[in-house]
Amino acid sequence: MEQSMRKKNNNQINIVLNNRKKEPTPVSPQKVLAEEAVSKHDMLRQVEEEMGKLVGMEDLKKIIKEIYAWIYINKKRQEIGLKAEKQVLHMLFKGNPGTGKTTVARIIGKLLFQMNVLSKGHLVEAERADLVGEYIGHTAQKTRDLIKKSIGGILFIDEAYSLARGGEKDFGKEAIDTLVKHMEDKQHEFVLILAGYSREMNHFLSLNPGLQSRFPFIIEFPDYTVNQLLEIGKRMYDEREYQLSREAEWKLRDHLNAVKYSSSITAFSNGRYVRNIVEKSVRSQAMRLLTQDSYDKFDLLTISSADLEFGEEPHSL
Repeated sequence: MEQSMRKKNNNQINIVLNNRKKEPTPVSPQKVLAEEAVSKHDMLRQVEEEMGKLVGMEDLKKIIKEIYAWIYINKKRQEIGLKAEKQVLHMLFKGNPGTGKTTVARIIGKLLFQMNVLSKGHLVEAERADLVGEYIGHTAQKTRDLIKKSIGGILFIDEAYSLARGGEKDFGKEAIDTLVKHMEDKQHEFVLILAGYSREMNHFLSLNPGLQSRFPFIIEFPDYTVNQLLEIGKRMYDEREYQLSREAEWKLRDHLNAVKYSSSITAFSNGRYVRNIVEKSVRSQAMRLLTQDSYDKFDLLTISSADLEFGEEPHSL
């Protein structure tokens, strides 16, 4: 009897203790607000992480954050009944090749999709040949078809200044007129990004005074410094699980200094040029190791100075 009562009392104690364990731990209001703020801005952090993988571009990273803030605050205004007009987000990217324009366009597409500004967020890349036709009326149709593919996403036209190269009678003007019309008619259904060399894009805008005002975002993509180009190269090697020897790093830095500031270079392709060096050196390393019949881990990881073969400096990259 006594044993039965003891067992019953123990069970009651356990029930009480278990109930106590199940009681929620009090959380401070400040912590709740902080956690809500973190979850709210997940999209921004994801985009910032992607932008963080890109070398340099500090001004551009700030602009991306401003776009996010602009859209987010407008949605908050709308929620409480304040006036919140839809934003026109057409953009113009100016800079030399290999400065990250296409990569940034993809990141922007992803951000605008996540914020429900664009229904798809995909990127459609195009150039003059994709828009300009061979006879009257053909260009307008090709351009409309391209815009149709871009609905819900971004239409990215590289070397856009080439549309104005042929003068008044060139069909490129028809493409520009069609783009301008749809920029207005479908301004909230897709984002148009025109890209190209800074000087040529400035001239392009001067030919059509009404065009510049249609781009609320005109963004400069500066050339990379030698240190930034070297950092880009190192990241590319790291992604491929290679590493530069100390001598190879010195050799690459000296070469980038010579090429970047050479008066014979008419168009330096920045990150694209570095990528070509990286890919060529990986092939050279493979040939060297095959010849040496040497395959230990250090050899397989290391790019030596002998693997960096630059050849003649190109006049147009």
